[in-house]
Formats: sequence, C-alpha cells, structure tokens
Amino acid sequence: MTSVSLPAAVPVVPPLLSVEHLTVRFGEDTAVRDLSLSLQPGEKLALVGESGSGKSVTAHSILRLNPDVSLNGRIHFAGQGDLLALPLSAMRAIRGHDIAMIFQEPMTALNPLYTIGNQITETLTLHLGYGRKAARAEAIALLARTGLAQPEVLIDRYPFQLSGGQRQRAMIAMALACRPKLLIADEPTTALDATLRGQILDLLDDLQREIGMAVLLITHDLNLVRRFADRVAVMQSGQIVETGTVETVFAAPQHVYTQTLLASHPAPLNAYPDPSRPTVLEATGMRVAFAARQGWFGKRQENVVLDSIDLKLAAGETLGIVGESGSGKTTLGLALLQLIPAQGRVVVAGHALTGLSHAALRTLRRKMQVVFQDPFSSLSPRMTVAQIVGEGLALHFPELSAAERDARIVATLEEVGLPAEARWRYPHAFSGGQRQRIAIARALVLRPAVLLLDEPTSALDVSIQKQVLTLLRDLQVRYGVAYLFISHDLAVIRAVAHQVLVLKAGQIVEFGDAPTLFAQPQQAYTRALLAAV
Repeated sequence: MTSVSLPAAVPVVPPLLSVEHLTVRFGEDTAVRDLSLSLQPGEKLALVGESGSGKSVTAHSILRLNPDVSLNGRIHFAGQGDLLALPLSAMRAIRGHDIAMIFQEPMTALNPLYTIGNQITETLTLHLGYGRKAARAEAIALLARTGLAQPEVLIDRYPFQLSGGQRQRAMIAMALACRPKLLIADEPTTALDATLRGQILDLLDDLQREIGMAVLLITHDLNLVRRFADRVAVMQSGQIVETGTVETVFAAPQHVYTQTLLASHPAPLNAYPDPSRPTVLEATGMRVAFAARQGWFGKRQENVVLDSIDLKLAAGETLGIVGESGSGKTTLGLALLQLIPAQGRVVVAGHALTGLSHAALRTLRRKMQVVFQDPFSSLSPRMTVAQIVGEGLALHFPELSAAERDARIVATLEEVGLPAEARWRYPHAFSGGQRQRIAIARALVLRPAVLLLDEPTSALDVSIQKQVLTLLRDLQVRYGVAYLFISHDLAVIRAVAHQVLVLKAGQIVEFGDAPTLFAQPQQAYTRALLAAV
C-alpha cells in the first residue's frame, strides 16, 4: 500500500494588533462606535476618512493617550493581553518602545523648551539604556536617515527654529528610534513636499522589511494610500464602512462614501483676473538672514535663508510658492508681511511697509492676513472661536456694536462650513480640519487685500479640501483678495495658482504663469518636483 504524504499545514499567524468592538465616548458623545480591525506583523493598513470621522481618536485609544474618554471593547497586541485592561505602568513601557506614534501636528507634539536632540535621546536612554554620547550619535544618524541635511547642526536646534517639514521629520526620527513592532502614523507626511514624502515612504518601507514593523497609517491623502498601503479601511462618523485591499477598494469602491472620497479633486482654476487690476503687493530685494552657532561652542555665522527675491501680485491673483521643505517658502511669506526681520522693500495696497513704526504697521495689518500651517498652535486654547475670529474685528473695527460683530462672525463661520453654534466652543473641541477652517475664518473676517496661506489645506481630507479651495476661489472673485499660496501639494497649486514661483535654498529657480510652468518647466529642479508627485 502506497502512503500519501499530505502537505504540511500552513501555520496561522496571529494578528499583531486586534481591535474588537471598540467604542469611544467623550461624555455623552460617541466618537467611535463598535469598531473592529486587525493588523498582521509587517502589514501596512491605511485608515482613511474625513476630518472628524474618528481616525485619530481610534489611534489614541490604542495607546490610551486620552484619560478623559470612556473606552469599551478589547485591544490585543503582540500577546500582551488586552491593552485596555493593563495598568498604566505597563502601558508606559509599551508606548514608544513596542508601539510608537507620529502625531499630526509636530509643533504641538514636540516640547518647545527642549532641543530636537534632547527629545530623541530621551527615548533612546529611557527605553534602550543608551549612554549620553551613544544616544547623541544615534539621534544624528536617525535624523540623517529621515533626509534632514546637516543633522549634526539641527540636533541642537529647538522646534521653532525648524520648518514644518523639518519638525515632522524630527518627530519621525523620534518615533523610529526604538524600532517598534507597530508604528501608528497619523498624517506622517502632511508637512512634507513631494520629494521628501517619497523619501519617508521609502524609509518606512526599508525599516518594515528590516525589522518586520507593521504600520497603521492614518491619512486623508489617497495618493499616499495607493502608493504605500496593503489594505485600507474607510471610516465615516466613527464607523468603518468599507475595508479591503487597496487595489480592490480603489478599483471598485462599494460604499457611496468611499466613491465620494475617490471622486474628490480640486476644481478647475478661475479665469485669470483682469490685467488692468491694480498691484496690491510688490516686493524688491527681499533678504532674510539669521545668526546661527555651529554646535554648543562654535562660532556664530550668518545663515542666509532668503536672498534677492522680487515679485508682484495683482488684486484677485494667486501666486503659488513651491519648493522643498526648508527652501524658504514660509520665510518669504512672513518676510513679506513684516512678521520677521527682513531687508528689502515691501508695498501693500499702495503703502510702503519698510521703516514704519509698530503702531503704523499694526494699522495696516487689516490689509494683510495669514493662515498658518499648524492651526492648533496658532489658535489660543483659552479663547472661544467667537473670541478668536472676532479679535481682529474688535481691533480694526471698534465702531461695530457687539451684535454687528457677532453677526459678521456667524456669517464668516458659515462661509467656511462651520455652524453658528461653533463660535461658543474652544479649539480643542474640533478636529484638525475644522481648526484650519477656524483659522481661515479669522483671516477672512477682515476682508484683507492680501492673504498669505501657508499650507492651508495640508490638514484637510480631500472632500473638505475641495470645499475650502472652492470657498477661497469664490471669495477671491467676490472681494478681489490676492493670495500668496504656499504649498508642497502641486495638484493644489495647479488648481489655484495663476502664477508659480519655485524656490530652492532661498532663491528663485523658476517663475512664470502656472499653465506654462506645469506644461514646460525650464529648470531641472522644477522638473524633479513635478516628477515626484
């Protein structure tokens, strides 16, 4: 009798992370309802959905970061039992070592009182027992691996001394320091330009293959999901409405909400403004330099971050400013609005800003407003939305009565898609995208001549991004406001900009009308930016 050899049974690999029937409540409000998902070792799962859908709340619940919530359900991780039942001391040992997290807003996640190096080496010494010198050397290597130039210099700088993209990469280096089993990445590339976004994704891929790390990616960037993730779970109103492989969901989405997300793209550009419109912003010879010390005891040297910048902007026109992180985009915007010391001449709405007294410059602030990249750090946590949006009205329009001021606040909030009752709440009660809309409302309520928009849609999901861009275009047509639009998202720049200025290392590489520049870029650097999208 001939014996038959049966194939060996394929071992069943238990999931690294298993979330079972998770419900998260803030008082009487339910943010996440009966959510279940699992993640295998080495797998990349993307959690997508609109702002306020519960993505970040779910991530925070895995690490039990919010003490003021009610958590029901079970969360099993790497055979360590139910994370929701572990004592706090056991959770502290897991946080940063076995499960690391990259937060959405690096400026608020990083401690402003400590250097970048202090914050990275703390993780290495606390969890891995590194000595002082070894921790510093490893921190420099981590910063270099995330694509930061001169990591041996940046390690001694404070968060406020770095650009948004540099801060994000520093936080990524901190999260990866202990080579965790699971990385929760909450919008990890929000502040990064296209080329650096690719570098970070390649870095995460390399580390995943090297140490078998799993990644739970939380994002509104569907292109990022398509490029990076293995599976995708779509959230709406605190529930998962669709899940599957990236190929399946993107090719044949089943849920109406998923179909809406995939169909959301920036709307076409407005018609070009009338060329006879007046110039509202003119700058010549703009230059910004800071004194920087090389290391703790090094000699102070001049660091030129912006040099020889000339530009003009007409009423109703949008100038898109693009370039890699650290190229000087935000510095240029702040220098034009005289928010940082700068050399050169700036004229806004016929008024020369150079040499004005503080009082005279403050009077002209109504004509030039700004929406910052990080809305949470730019909104006072101690003020209600009504106080935040109405602060400029009280200063620049003191003749308005309380009722008139409130009516204008309500009208502006509704213009940016927020209900009237939102004015009585505080910034912490809103999602990242909602906070950005509050920041836009604060700027628009004064009807400025020039509005600086520094990555205004970077924190927004695609559908809300489309709404905000449509709103900005409508307001531009209605009021003739000119936009300085800083962004690393070239798809957004293509949709909104009439002119495009490309910066590299603080100097203009290329400048021209948007259709021509996107169709026929003249410089190799511009072509490299477009190829990285």
